[in-house]
Amino acid sequence: MEALIEMLAASDPAQIMRNGRWTYAAVSGGHVLGIALLIGAIASLDLRLTGLWPTVPVPVLARVLVPVAATGLALAMMSGLLLFMAGPADYLQMRLFLLKLMLIACGTGHAVWFHSTNSFARPNAGLWRVGLLSLLIWLAVLICGRMLAFVD
Repeated sequence: MEALIEMLAASDPAQIMRNGRWTYAAVSGGHVLGIALLIGAIASLDLRLTGLWPTVPVPVLARVLVPVAATGLALAMMSGLLLFMAGPADYLQMRLFLLKLMLIACGTGHAVWFHSTNSFARPNAGLWRVGLLSLLIWLAVLICGRMLAFVD
């Protein structure tokens, strides 16, 4: 594992992230944009699943918001990987970072499971529980990510 961390830290992208002030800022901005797209779309859909805006059909809302959330997740993950490469050993020592990764895996898995069961077609199938759990997971991801700036 240490060899992989050293290899990542010595790679060209890692060097650019550490030494390029504007590059790091641009990638960080892309990360924030990805998070905004992801959380904004997921929160809107999850709030609908919990019962807010009952006149808006869930499948119609999902058709619009799921691609936005997926795009945000992809952007956040790609930019997050580049940010991670700037100091992989430091990040891997932070329990909060590892918790964030675990929560991202849980949130993504939860979304994939939900969409694979085609549960949007069954409006009274306990969707409020699905929406609430998803909302809590992604808010926890957001909090963990933000708190990383304040821990050693």
